[in-house]
Amino acid sequence: MSSSASDTTSDSTSDEPPGLRTGTLGTADISFFVVSAAAPLTVMAGVAPIALVLGGIGAPAGYLLAGITLAVFAVGFTTMSRHVRSGGAFYAYITRGLGKPVGIAAALVAMVGYNGMEIGVYGLLGTATADTAHALWGVDLPWLPIALAGLLLIWYGGFRSIDFGAKLLGVLLVAETGILVLLAAGVLLKGGAHGLSLASFAPGNVLVPGTAAVLAFAFSAFTGFESTVIYRREARDPARTIPRATYIAVGFLGLFYAFVVWTVIQAFGDDKVVEAAAGDTGGLFFTAITTYVGGWAADLMHVFIVTSIIASLLAFHNAINRYGLALAEEGVLPAALGRIHHRHRSPYVAGVAQTVLGAVIVLGFAAAGADPYTQLLLWVNTPGMLGLMALMLLAALAVVRYFRRVPHREGALRTLVAPALAAVLLTVALWLVASKVDLFTGASRTVNAVLVAVVPAVFVLGLLLALRLRRTRPEVYAHFAAEPAQPADLTQAADPVRPATSAQPAATSTEGADPACPPHPTSSSSTPASAPRT
Repeated sequence: MSSSASDTTSDSTSDEPPGLRTGTLGTADISFFVVSAAAPLTVMAGVAPIALVLGGIGAPAGYLLAGITLAVFAVGFTTMSRHVRSGGAFYAYITRGLGKPVGIAAALVAMVGYNGMEIGVYGLLGTATADTAHALWGVDLPWLPIALAGLLLIWYGGFRSIDFGAKLLGVLLVAETGILVLLAAGVLLKGGAHGLSLASFAPGNVLVPGTAAVLAFAFSAFTGFESTVIYRREARDPARTIPRATYIAVGFLGLFYAFVVWTVIQAFGDDKVVEAAAGDTGGLFFTAITTYVGGWAADLMHVFIVTSIIASLLAFHNAINRYGLALAEEGVLPAALGRIHHRHRSPYVAGVAQTVLGAVIVLGFAAAGADPYTQLLLWVNTPGMLGLMALMLLAALAVVRYFRRVPHREGALRTLVAPALAAVLLTVALWLVASKVDLFTGASRTVNAVLVAVVPAVFVLGLLLALRLRRTRPEVYAHFAAEPAQPADLTQAADPVRPATSAQPAATSTEGADPACPPHPTSSSSTPASAPRT
């Protein structure tokens, strides 16, 4: 259905509130959202040099290992996406597998995690834009007005329709990845500093003490790839689109990160790159692209780092808004957050609330005289990163338990082996990041302890909230993360072996007893009950 037809339907149906614009996003669109959230250019130019200093020339293998781990996680994650049609993403999966108390706690962790990943980055936007202005024009700009302007810009991007956001992110992502491809091409065409070498992947250079630190940085570089399922309602044929976008995102990021870091090593040579990275961590990529492509390319890289940050902010902002919408529909958050704009079909009230929260935190740090990078970015971003990694671990465990409890036709590799292995690998990854948190923050031991404690503290608060909801609002608790209504004829069409009369009601759920595994959904089965059916 076209956007204009969808809008007409929404506007002409006065007795039904508008829903999200369904059937809008294809595989490429969703991939743009999740890859943009990872901010590849910012991760490479800003973080990869540190990984080289800590792990040596074996750093590219660290990104490959992290990508493989998350690809294993994606196997069970995407398999379960065919069985869970709720808009709640992580918390819906965790609720299905581990029960409502853990699911509600996970919802709280998700809100804190995604907000932490976005709001802290406004400090980076301020400093990166100021650095770019100084490098290109010799102008010194204060970071706070830039961050506040960024808040307004990101609010507007989230307020507009989801297809507008997808197109914008597509352009920005092509720009930031394109400049890295240009750098790599320049290095390869000129043969690097001393010829091309594959020593980065030799076991002797990978299996070194610094690899643990590299892995910690590498896992953080993928943050946001799992948000594909958040866009289920707006996806075309989500049973196929969501898994494809997830695999494309994690596969692209893992291979691209490893390739770019390897080419930068070739630019300086195996024997000189660590020294160069230690001597000019922030300028390593700029030096390389100036040498192999030209100063004009370095100027473009400065600009594209800013647009990379903007793309990441918009991607996380959209994800947060849809989590807020889902929790408002659950009755956990105020109902006003569930309002959808009649024209743009966006969760605009949730977007306003998220923008206000971001402004309060940014202004609070500024009023305290905090550094926008070392404190606003790192202190807010680190708990967010840990929170999302913890959610992935819980989701992997939920996949195993869910498929042990319901009838299904999936193979053991997808429902047991891969998710169980992912749970083990993610436990190791989470431990690595938590134990190396000082590398991310550069803060005192006390500050680091507080930052690491945020996620378990929020999780415990979520468990307490779940108990309170069960006691004081049992109807909200009973329907938490319930499947959206699905017409009987669609159920029968989706699974012809199973008669339509056997379809489970959407709200059937008791503690410890989930409904039978739903059939594979079609693109129309993801339409929320509140949206007009066309």
